Amino acid sequence: MKITDIEPMVLESPTLYTNPHGSEEATGVRHCFLLKVTTDEGIVGWSDVETAPYVGVAAVKAPESGIEAFEGLKILMLGEDPFEVERLWDKSYRGSIYYGRRGVAVQVLSGFDIACHDIIGKAVGRPVYKILGGGYRDKVRAYASTLFRPTPDDMKRACAFYLERGFTAIKFGWGVFGRDRKLDIALVRAAREAVGPDIDLMVDPGWRVNRSAYDAIELLRRLEPYDIFWLEDFLHPECYEGYAAVKAAGVRTRIAAGEQEATAWGFHDLIRRGGIDVAQPDISRCGGLSQIRKIVWEAERAGIDVCPHAWLTDLLTAASLHVNAFLPRSLFLEYNVSSSPMLRDIIANPLRMDAGGMIPVPQGPGLGIEIDEKAVARYRVT
Repeated sequence: MKITDIEPMVLESPTLYTNPHGSEEATGVRHCFLLKVTTDEGIVGWSDVETAPYVGVAAVKAPESGIEAFEGLKILMLGEDPFEVERLWDKSYRGSIYYGRRGVAVQVLSGFDIACHDIIGKAVGRPVYKILGGGYRDKVRAYASTLFRPTPDDMKRACAFYLERGFTAIKFGWGVFGRDRKLDIALVRAAREAVGPDIDLMVDPGWRVNRSAYDAIELLRRLEPYDIFWLEDFLHPECYEGYAAVKAAGVRTRIAAGEQEATAWGFHDLIRRGGIDVAQPDISRCGGLSQIRKIVWEAERAGIDVCPHAWLTDLLTAASLHVNAFLPRSLFLEYNVSSSPMLRDIIANPLRMDAGGMIPVPQGPGLGIEIDEKAVARYRVT
């Protein structure tokens, strides 16, 4: 089997990505980046990638340089066997080394790696989690991943909506959080009051807010009465010593981080130097499923949990489900509840949550997710 084409696609939603003005759901991303990998046997692999989509297109289509260090993904991978994921990962990483190592080069490599695993699963008639060597569970508890609402009353109405949908865990992030400490605490208090003691609440305060480790320690202690499951990505992604200082302060809440991190080398530093409790690799940004194996091993060695970050279409959510099936210990599946129709329309067989707040791991070959290419064409702009 040989790769005959790698096609990057940019989709555009009709709505801007804005914070909620009330209790309504956030619209989600304005643009979405899809990668389609085609083989000479007619088997096609897909992935979505959380990146800057137009930059991602350039990283795929960059022409040959002649020095094998500034190459585009397509030049590197045409004619290759998609089964050789480890060798191809290394070839792409080295071939983009002068503009890569993190950021968009590793992100499009991540999407390519996911698509290759999708192809492998389809070729052998097995779901991706079996290719990874997993199978610890066939469904995963989902949490509603959403943005903070602007007032306590809006938070309560939003919580009621997620409870009605059957979620048993909710994460609020970004939005207005970080502008006013008193409001921050009031919003989390309102959420806990609305959901009661048995629903897990997570908080993602947004790392773009310029916090010190001292600020983070104070925030965590103020949030302790509301029993949040974790506080996520609250410092600059490279501030490993800051995370370690927060951990050393003896805070009771789990520290989660890693959606901005890439490769097993990066997670080794984050886990060892940062002292985090939950590693959150985004499969479409950390290096794909080939790197996930290594990241999970780093976490296992350190005795911490892994909970993948996943905030795009059901393609990434499905990849996260397969990783959760593969994990010896699974906490949650992040489920993007954004209202943008683009995120749902392009999937022919969308994921469904059962009455207990669990989402089944797809059992079809590959990722088990089918793309509606007519819907993709409606939203496609590049």
